Amino acid sequence: MNPQIATMIDGILAREGGYVNHPSDPGGATNFGITLNVARANGFVGDMRNLTRDQARDIYYREYIVKPGFLGIAEIDPAVAEEVIDSGVNAGQKRAALWFQQALNVLNRRGVDYADIAEDGIIGRGSIAAFQALRRKRGDSGARRLMLRALNGLQFMHYYGLAKGGTKFEDFMPGWVDGRIGALG
Repeated sequence: MNPQIATMIDGILAREGGYVNHPSDPGGATNFGITLNVARANGFVGDMRNLTRDQARDIYYREYIVKPGFLGIAEIDPAVAEEVIDSGVNAGQKRAALWFQQALNVLNRRGVDYADIAEDGIIGRGSIAAFQALRRKRGDSGARRLMLRALNGLQFMHYYGLAKGGTKFEDFMPGWVDGRIGALG
């Protein structure tokens, strides 16, 4: 694993913290933000309190970076990749991939700058090509700024939808807004 990816994972580990078993969290017992189900699917057999930082790093790399195709984003723009990866950890990889694709599609000026891509939650060559086209059109820093703002807006609306109406997810809203929305990049 390259040092930049390792640094991203360490940042996620720091944001997620250690063992938690909050009654409002449908994921149940987690450690470093990794649920029991994800840990078991990756060969961990012990009590979640005993999941090590190194085991968590390996799971993050396989499940939250390589598997959903986010490594391709990281090779182009580590800041955007970190936002997508962090969103995938907190809200699901497919949802984070979908937000990436939705942001690209609304930033292409109705197809003038580059063609729309499928919004299927699968990061492949088309998604990467659209991201590269956005960077050619807006420049590296301009594309980064646009993508981070769009991704944060989509992420906020997701959290808002979960928490509105006094649901159990409202317990997490201050932390989500403070620690996730606009916290990276």
